[in-house]
Amino acid sequence: MGHPLCQVHTEIFFSNGDIWRARNTKEKLERHLKVTGGKVFTRFPPEPNGYLHIGHAKALFIDFGLAEERGGSCYLRFDDTNPDVEKREYIDHIQENIQWMGWQPFKVTYTSDYFQELYDLAVKLIHKGLAYVDHQSPEEVKEYREKKTNSPWRDRPIAESLKLFEDMRQGFIDEGKATLRLKQDMQSHNKNMYDLIAYRIKFTAHPQVGEKWCIYPSYDYAHCIVDSLENITHSLCSLEFEIRRPSYYWLLLALELYQPYVWEYSRLNVSNTMMSKRKLNRLVMEKWVDGWDDPRLMTLAGLRRRGVSSTAINSFIRGLGITRSGNSMIRVDHLEHHIREELNKTAPRTMVVLRPLKVVITNLDSGLIMNLDVKMWPDASSDDVSSNYKVPFTSVVYIEQSDFRLNDSKDYYGLAPGKSVLLRYAFPIKCTEVIHGDSDTIFEIHAVYDPSKKIKPKGVLHWVAQPSPGVDPLKVEVRLFEKLFLSEDPAELEDWLSDLNPHSKEVVPEAYAVPSLANAVLGDKFQFERLGYFAVDPDSTPSKLVFNRTTTLRDSYSKGARK
Repeated sequence: MGHPLCQVHTEIFFSNGDIWRARNTKEKLERHLKVTGGKVFTRFPPEPNGYLHIGHAKALFIDFGLAEERGGSCYLRFDDTNPDVEKREYIDHIQENIQWMGWQPFKVTYTSDYFQELYDLAVKLIHKGLAYVDHQSPEEVKEYREKKTNSPWRDRPIAESLKLFEDMRQGFIDEGKATLRLKQDMQSHNKNMYDLIAYRIKFTAHPQVGEKWCIYPSYDYAHCIVDSLENITHSLCSLEFEIRRPSYYWLLLALELYQPYVWEYSRLNVSNTMMSKRKLNRLVMEKWVDGWDDPRLMTLAGLRRRGVSSTAINSFIRGLGITRSGNSMIRVDHLEHHIREELNKTAPRTMVVLRPLKVVITNLDSGLIMNLDVKMWPDASSDDVSSNYKVPFTSVVYIEQSDFRLNDSKDYYGLAPGKSVLLRYAFPIKCTEVIHGDSDTIFEIHAVYDPSKKIKPKGVLHWVAQPSPGVDPLKVEVRLFEKLFLSEDPAELEDWLSDLNPHSKEVVPEAYAVPSLANAVLGDKFQFERLGYFAVDPDSTPSKLVFNRTTTLRDSYSKGARK
């Protein structure tokens, strides 16, 4: 079937008065082809100011996937032009998670690798009368742009701008007192042609180059130039960057540089979550969540910690396709469907009781321990011993509190006084007595079991038994996660923090598990029968395992679930 973008690549070469396209001379193309050998070169250009999220997974799939499909190469290029917000932590995270997603960069580069070339080209623009040093404040720049009015310094002499730009580079001008702006078109109907800022003064050490520079290029200035310097064939980005296309080509034309083809695609929006890096950063820094890898976030680190695999994420992305048809909202059910599809095949079954209710089987010897064979895989052959694990069955077992009621009904399949249920993989039991504790709470249930298995009850319950008389089952911590936001699109809300789901995380500190789970290690994933899919959390210790619920068993996704 091939990479989805390959099916629409012929549409990327278009132009009209508003949307520019690549217009390379024969000489430029020949120089470009000499370097690339005619192969596709793409780039994934994240800014190292936060963790990657699922929207970046789509960009990875497009940038790396197209290059791979065409036998080409994809750069990982860090857009490190703003040292105020960039950290080594983010750079390391991005590289690690790109590899986890299954992609291998052709080369890792940084925009800062090209700071000297970018500076030299800025000087060239000043010489050509296409850039000038401006002293307007941010508020004044905004006001003049709204009025489509030129800056009072727009027509200053070239020599003066050259001198001032050198002063900026030498650190002789204070932060905020000068910028270098491109002399574009203040009368354009496209606001991204309103004399964009190319350089700002920042007396901040840079993670890569230290204190060598105190002026830093803007994204709009650096991105297209580095695309050209790296001989990128296809500059791919999401639709919100479409407005930048005229500026992209204006600058490359002004500098007489090779022009890559630009193509925009619809960005990925997933319901009940936040995709804005700025807002994600606020959630993390203000401790609304437990870090960038909180399993409730749609960061790749959060999804990974929750137990989602890169295979499931890539399957989800591939299923969406790649179009220019707007930024549609994809329900989170759609992603969960792909997660279940994989885990159903890869996660062995086991039994855990979240909120234990004690059941004493009165007609079973209290010292007797039966070791029963239980299937890890429902479709495994009965002769396949390797697909089984052992669970003890004793006179004390535990079921879920929600699986017992004092008042039975026709539509209820749990246990009730005088009623029988089947303990999965074991025996039918019948409730004979209810022992109440303080405040009329239920302390324990007494029951009898049917060793002959002649009774065929409707209800089937999961359970965990005492491994031996008087010894509690294995205790584990279980963390249950729901959607982080109540609204489908919290980004639309002015007070979006008030939309946080107060029940998005529930911690069950002492659930009971079958003994075989004691051997679980980080990276292991299981289906807790009747409860969902769970993964071992990094918080686990030798004395206590912690499990995160990846997703429930119920799949509400349908093909029409997309907005």
